[in-house]
Amino acid sequence: MYFFYEFLGLIIVIFSPIIILFRVISGKEDPKRFIEKFCIYSNKISNKKTIWIHGASVGEIVSIIPVVKELEKNKKVKRILITSSTTSSALVFSKYKFKKTIHKYFPIDTNYFSNKFIKYWKPQLSIFVESEIWPNMYKNLHLKKIPIILLNARITKKSFNNWKIFSNFSKNLFNKISLALPQNFETLKYLKTLGVKNLRIAGNLKYYGEKKSHKTNLNLKNKFKNRQIWCAASTHQNEELLVGKVHRKIKLIKKNLLTIIIPRHINRSDVIINDLKKIGLKIVTHSSLKKINKDTDIYLVDAYGEASMFYKISNVTFLGGSLISHGGQNPLEPARLGNYIVHGPNIQNFKEVYTMLGNLNISSKVNNVFNMQKIILKKIKYKQSRLLNQKLFSIGKKILIKNLFEIKKYI
Repeated sequence: MYFFYEFLGLIIVIFSPIIILFRVISGKEDPKRFIEKFCIYSNKISNKKTIWIHGASVGEIVSIIPVVKELEKNKKVKRILITSSTTSSALVFSKYKFKKTIHKYFPIDTNYFSNKFIKYWKPQLSIFVESEIWPNMYKNLHLKKIPIILLNARITKKSFNNWKIFSNFSKNLFNKISLALPQNFETLKYLKTLGVKNLRIAGNLKYYGEKKSHKTNLNLKNKFKNRQIWCAASTHQNEELLVGKVHRKIKLIKKNLLTIIIPRHINRSDVIINDLKKIGLKIVTHSSLKKINKDTDIYLVDAYGEASMFYKISNVTFLGGSLISHGGQNPLEPARLGNYIVHGPNIQNFKEVYTMLGNLNISSKVNNVFNMQKIILKKIKYKQSRLLNQKLFSIGKKILIKNLFEIKKYI
């Protein structure tokens, strides 16, 4: 099976100039840094011991920031390397100021490039976040006796069934994991079946959020004064149009309504604007720095890493990826920042999180425009108790401590 996987990787490398060019044009690749995916780096590095953490994209990178902050305080840790695969995650990382931590792009997973990457960075420990399973990288890390931790591990039923098709290959791959820290019992069961021997249930790192983030941006708050606002966050294709229709219906009742849309992928901004204009809505983008007029309907946040600023001045947030067959997005950040959560029926990616929010009576499921309109009108002046916010913070803090305790055993 490794042979076929390697063959597929070589085909990707052969066609990579065309693939890279297309991705650069579509804004999915950094024209200055894509060479990092071929393990080409501009500077030589010192022989400091390196803790390496890899997460696929924005959600994974944001979830491990608290871990990175704690590891930076550890005197044994001399350098932390974070890798990811998307330009959006690199942009989010750039907003943080770290002393020991740098970011690079994850290499193409062929035998040659994975070996080259390991030889260059010489990690003493490798940490992969959630569902990041890379056969060649795992194989070569294992051969060099570099521990592999699967942090905040998440395996869905669909991906488990896919791995089971190649059962011998999967067992050979998953038993190379030194330690897995699953975020739920479903993943624990799947990883055990797939061959992981060392498992510790640690909870979902995405529960964690810092208390200090409650400070609001006064300039932003003043910008939206005299307007009744709500957020639609992590939205996907077709969901923005539905949100626009909800806005039109609510505005018949609340004349000063302003809807803040924070799309999952900002490279779709032009498409979103065109769709909303077709139904007669007026839009101002965050990047334009334009003033909001009385007739502005939608404020489109076309920037990464700034969602929390808007959650702080909102009382209710719709979480996208849940009205389409995507599986939902993480609702914990807006919930911690005092928002009532509205979501669609497709939330299997965060099933246990939404169950908890439902039990706390701070979330509702909607299926259509009418349902969403009704809930938002009811909750637009929602006020979350300090006690409830403290409870959410305490859960996250305990989970962070558990994960750090297990990681430090390998440092």
